[in-house]
Amino acid sequence: MIESPAIRARDVDDMLTRYHFSSETRRIIEEEHLLPPALLHRLHLNFAEQSRFFRTDAYYFSGKTYYNGLAGFREIIGVLTANGIEIGDITEREFFIEVYRFLATKHVLNSIDWSNYEEDTMYQLVFPQPGMIPRDEVQKYINAATDEERRMVVEEYTRKTNPHDGKQMLNKPWFLNDDGQLEILQGCQHKYPPIALIFDQFTQNCFAFCTYCFRHAQVRGDEDMFVQDDVEQLLMYLRQHKEITDILITGGDGGFIHYDRLAEYVLPLLSDPTLAHIRTLRFGSRALTFHPELLLTDEFENILSLLQQCVDSGVQVIWVAHLSTPRDILNPGTIAAIRRLKAHGVAIRSQSPIMKHISLFTHPDGTVDIDRSAQNWIDLGNLLGMLGVGFHSMYCARPTGEHHYFTAPLADIHKIFSKVYKSLSSVNRPSRYITMTSSAGKISLLGTAEVNGETVFALKFNEGRNMDWMDRVYLARYDEQENTIEKLLPYQGEKHFYEDECEEIERRLEAALRHEMARAGNNDQ
Repeated sequence: MIESPAIRARDVDDMLTRYHFSSETRRIIEEEHLLPPALLHRLHLNFAEQSRFFRTDAYYFSGKTYYNGLAGFREIIGVLTANGIEIGDITEREFFIEVYRFLATKHVLNSIDWSNYEEDTMYQLVFPQPGMIPRDEVQKYINAATDEERRMVVEEYTRKTNPHDGKQMLNKPWFLNDDGQLEILQGCQHKYPPIALIFDQFTQNCFAFCTYCFRHAQVRGDEDMFVQDDVEQLLMYLRQHKEITDILITGGDGGFIHYDRLAEYVLPLLSDPTLAHIRTLRFGSRALTFHPELLLTDEFENILSLLQQCVDSGVQVIWVAHLSTPRDILNPGTIAAIRRLKAHGVAIRSQSPIMKHISLFTHPDGTVDIDRSAQNWIDLGNLLGMLGVGFHSMYCARPTGEHHYFTAPLADIHKIFSKVYKSLSSVNRPSRYITMTSSAGKISLLGTAEVNGETVFALKFNEGRNMDWMDRVYLARYDEQENTIEKLLPYQGEKHFYEDECEEIERRLEAALRHEMARAGNNDQ
């Protein structure tokens, strides 16, 4: 920790000027006491290397909030070039954008340290990088002679991106309505009994696109994306499923939902006794990282009032953030937005993937830098604790998109997690062990053990297609290189204990879904 003069109110005012906040945002921050100087002072003392409170670098991007698609990317490149910054590899980056899309906010762009952008985690998070897409595929795009040939290359590669990993289509629920007709919820997933995921029609976008996006089917607008158009249909389903206690508004980004649409979901929860079993409302959102100023507007006050109404009625409201580094947080906009949510009774939990180049770092020879990677998460855990944000989980990259670029061996991730867990106080630790999602469920890597002189991984389900699987710890062979939990070999036998039953469940779900879709088709005739 370094010594630093105390931060005064005048310093906070100067900070808001440097960040070009609007008069509306400045007024809200002042009136609601969202940036106490003593808090900023303590945060800066503890995390001086990551703090951006006293930035002095240029503020390149002002005016518009969003930079979208190829046009937005090229506009950014123009601004950077005008300021003497050439990031290079433009054609390769544009191929990535055509496959996965691109979106960045003014906040993100001005958060990047452009004097050392290649090492900046926010730059890695949002900007396509050379090597993400395999070189032979990139070369096809470069060699394409016409726009039509490039379009065909893009379409061919898009089909290889595995947008619905873990057989998510099997999670789509259905029910019989009051007229005895079958209805399938096209924008919902109900895989684990206590929680239903809602992909609302108004949340099919994000504030910025992560290069590792696990929901690229949604933001890309794929034909088979999940979209919930009918709120009443979802409510009817909830009335029939008393085991559901939580609903998660996601997308895209759940933070995109507007007041009127949110009220359609929320007000029935507060007034209809047949929905009293819904006790938790969650939002999956990266607004705190990508566009915190959204939460610092008069318009957002309506949503905050609605959420406060939920809290006062006994419905827990959780903002599920995805905070990967202290850099995501240590700016005045994010700090103020966190405090505004909390002031209205909203709990905040952070769950984030462990991603190479962003929150997992390597040595020059390519091997994982265990100490540096662990320190990132230790700092993050302590910072979350200081702000009263729950450290929910760290999890492994899902096998979708350019998984190879971001993933690392499970053995190394386990070493990182062990350091994090041992270094943080019990109240600041992640609430569960490292997990990875597959069709079978969320499986935790508990650690290693010695069995008959052999090192093995100890595993346990956190969630499962059969929740009884959660009762059992099981073993897998230790592997220095494997990066996917479901591919670890059983310690004994040919299969893990759940595999036959999981295959049977999947077969049953596939058959039932085909049958019900055909039936729903007949109902429509």
